[in-house]
Amino acid sequence: MSKPPDYGIIYNWDGAPHGYSPVPQTREHLLEKMYAPLENTQVGAHFWCTGDHTSHWKSSALEMIGDSGRRTYENAHAYIFSENVLQMLERGEDPQAEAIRRGRELGLHVYASIRMNDNHFNGAQIEEIPTLQHTSLTKMRREHPQWLLGTKTSDWFALSWNLEVHEVREHRFAHIKELCEMYDWDGVELDWQRHAFHLPDDFGYRLRYGITELARAVRRLTNELAEKRGRPFYVAARVSGTLEGCLHIGYDIPVWINEGLIDILIPSGGSGTDPDVEVEQFVDLCRPANIPVYPAMYGSLPDPHIGPEDSYTRHVMRTRAIAARYHAKGGTGVYVFNYHANRESRRELLTQMGSPETLRKRDKIYSTTYRNLRKAGPWRNAEKYDRMRGTTPVALKKTITGDGPEITLDVIDDVTVDATNSIELRVRIQEWVWGDQIRVMWDGAELRNATTDYDLSDPLSDVSADIMFSFTLSLDQVASGPHRIKVILAERHTQVISDPVLTHVDLVIRY
Repeated sequence: MSKPPDYGIIYNWDGAPHGYSPVPQTREHLLEKMYAPLENTQVGAHFWCTGDHTSHWKSSALEMIGDSGRRTYENAHAYIFSENVLQMLERGEDPQAEAIRRGRELGLHVYASIRMNDNHFNGAQIEEIPTLQHTSLTKMRREHPQWLLGTKTSDWFALSWNLEVHEVREHRFAHIKELCEMYDWDGVELDWQRHAFHLPDDFGYRLRYGITELARAVRRLTNELAEKRGRPFYVAARVSGTLEGCLHIGYDIPVWINEGLIDILIPSGGSGTDPDVEVEQFVDLCRPANIPVYPAMYGSLPDPHIGPEDSYTRHVMRTRAIAARYHAKGGTGVYVFNYHANRESRRELLTQMGSPETLRKRDKIYSTTYRNLRKAGPWRNAEKYDRMRGTTPVALKKTITGDGPEITLDVIDDVTVDATNSIELRVRIQEWVWGDQIRVMWDGAELRNATTDYDLSDPLSDVSADIMFSFTLSLDQVASGPHRIKVILAERHTQVISDPVLTHVDLVIRY
């Protein structure tokens, strides 16, 4: 079978446009909300999420959306979303067929995106099921709580399916089979990362054969469909951003590649953008089978906003730098997830990220990977497999040899060819006071003559425990390639017990 064409950007729509218009939403309103962000951009494929546990079509394999509460809903959003789907079907219109038709008119490939184990139950536990009102809580879950992970995984994901259970895998396959057979998709995406809790904790590697056998069944199905219609039916898979993470969760990527079970691989964080996706390693694995790799980008970044730029500008500059790295490491393009947009709100990035040429000579911020695990509250432990090599925040400790944490920033821009306006290194420290001595090393040489700025969140104060050190760098200091930054605590103020904390290292390149 031929490989998929180069898509530039793959845009995953999570189905949210159903909730963007008052009830009843017209077909025209749905398609406008769905495709306005994609038109005249670098997007080459639309992955349309068809729902999670219920159907948005007339199904014999799944319960219909709204069935669980007999069309009464737990909140206003659930009502708007569900009734817009149901009333469209009652008028004889089909959102899936319309998504495919309009996508083809715009020259896009359209895939069914299927969340393999979505869990938006807000941390509910198995014992709460009898009294829980939730649009996605189907009869099958109510009748078979023993098929859920429960206490075998992080408590926020207790209601996730346990894919070691044969009946669960049969149910997931019946969903995929019906959806693929009913519509003329260009392919199907198995979105394993929404959410990546499929097997009992610490048994993912041992039980990975269960996920692989489901992938084999899907490949057999799509091969049969491709033969019947005389053109390919592609399979894409969204997986963890590291090979280690994949095996730990239960994704046996080498086997999937060797057996031809996938046509597109999407390495991705599960809860936000991972700037350190192992693009090169996945590309090396996929190269013999000619499988394209599309590293994923979320609509928001996991690190808190800092710096003089407004939040939008910082997001754009950070995103450009991450996308440039994805391309430089061999990615075929980029994949965007939770990229909710109207016609203009994301257009700047959606017309730049799909190609290294359109990212060239654009302002960028190369930054550390921020890892901050939520241990309590909403989405607790959701990031346990994300950003495994996060480098900040990190406490600065005095050392015997005068050492400190080292961060590598991989610069893609060739600033010696593309003349820049300025290059600035910023190092942000929390819990800093005058009297602390901090040394900042760039590729082994100490930087001096820093300017300092307090992070003044309180307009009444002239001082803060958060400070930014900024250094101006020359062109010859910032050649394309990896650069090592080391931050060393040489002396801590004798009257302060807490550790200073390195929260961000940013390299800001402006043209």
